[in-house]
Amino acid sequence: MDDPTRAGAPAGRPGGIVAVLAVAGVIAALMQTLVVPLIGELPRMLHTTASNASWAVTATLLAGAVAIPATGRLSDLYGKRRMLLICTVPLIAGSVLCAVAGSLAPMVVGRALQGMGMGIVPLGISAMRDLLPPERLGSAIALMSSSMGIGGALGMPIAAAVAENTSWRVLFWGATVLSVLIAALIWRLVPAVPARAGGRFDAVGAAGLGAGLICLLLGVSKGADWGWTSGTTLGLFATAILVLLAWGWWELRAADPLVDLRVTAGRQVALTNAASVLVGFAMYAQSLIVMQLLQLPEATGYGLGRSMLAAGLWMAPAGLVMMAVSPLGARLSRARGPKVTLCAGSLVIALGYGSSVGLLGSLWGVLVVTCVITAGVGLAYGAMPALIMSAVPQSETGAANSFNTVMRSVGTSVSAAVVGVVLAQMTTDLGGHALPSENGFHTGMLIAGGSALVAAAVTLALPAARARPATSGAVPAEAPARTRT
Repeated sequence: MDDPTRAGAPAGRPGGIVAVLAVAGVIAALMQTLVVPLIGELPRMLHTTASNASWAVTATLLAGAVAIPATGRLSDLYGKRRMLLICTVPLIAGSVLCAVAGSLAPMVVGRALQGMGMGIVPLGISAMRDLLPPERLGSAIALMSSSMGIGGALGMPIAAAVAENTSWRVLFWGATVLSVLIAALIWRLVPAVPARAGGRFDAVGAAGLGAGLICLLLGVSKGADWGWTSGTTLGLFATAILVLLAWGWWELRAADPLVDLRVTAGRQVALTNAASVLVGFAMYAQSLIVMQLLQLPEATGYGLGRSMLAAGLWMAPAGLVMMAVSPLGARLSRARGPKVTLCAGSLVIALGYGSSVGLLGSLWGVLVVTCVITAGVGLAYGAMPALIMSAVPQSETGAANSFNTVMRSVGTSVSAAVVGVVLAQMTTDLGGHALPSENGFHTGMLIAGGSALVAAAVTLALPAARARPATSGAVPAEAPARTRT
């Protein structure tokens, strides 16, 4: 078989491939924020308590953490286009189930199925390395990598507008239509390439990693509700440590591991994953803090008194900024290497958080802060896959990118927990109601800014970039040409 990166089919339609995969990533990311405008109404809609209704958000996170590493490895074994199509199946099924749900159980199951489709983003990045010519690769990877942030930023106002003006079920029927559309476009426009890896799927490793991540993320996301020192929370953390240690022992001895820990422990991959956790933390903190600040009543003296829809609209430009910055990050990576881009992105995030000290008191100030932060996130997120893929064999790009995506999710989960604790502990009283204080918001922002600075410091420890041709984009020029014949 001819090399698809040299043959006419994929090379003749790189624009279509990039567009389809980027839109697929945005749609998958939309699923994460789809229910946020409904959080307050879910208990009434599903005839349950507020605590139980929160599982509609938690289920998506947990299912994604379990499914993403498995789909990444399966894509290396059986082909990325095939797994991209398979990932659209739970997106469609979950959206339909949520649309017809009348109680908590089907809603949680549907949201879990939607979370299983989140593997589209790392799979799309890995597929680009196989399908695109070197000169298009850097900018395409940067756009695809930032699609999670773009989808999250744009999803809030879209979901709020639909929820305010129509039935909440329309949100999920719309998600169903979008998922079917993207499946059809992947089928039609994304070519298949031969699988690059050999061996068997490590089912034991997949189960072990999934169990460990579920215990870890469940403890992090529910610790505030259950109590951080409760037996349940501490038991989950202890179990997570034991299970993940056992998983690591198994992976080091498995003939065909789910994640090659010897490669993952390499300096470049390990430090990039560490930076991913920190940047994920910093990225998510501003979403949590700014959305609350925008909606707090003006009577507090610092709240901006906006509705959910208006707050979402004020945050939407940040997603567009991330999209605009992605190609600039690719050019910087091509000229100076992705290490420089990741460091620059982390510093821009820190700058945005630093500026919040004087800008959070007005709508336009909040807009500037969020746009600066997301510009930095766009730079950083675009550089991470380039650093990962330039350090792993091409037969492992799916698994490596998927593991990196999980590291970002760990960062966002920890961010939600830390910001939640800060805002819950630093409160003010308004009419007998405890609300997050102005100092609480500033403290949360400064913690996130510190996380970004630590990410920049970690990035400085990455190995220096090796010289490469000017047309190589963000990963070595020869990488796409290693397809089996």
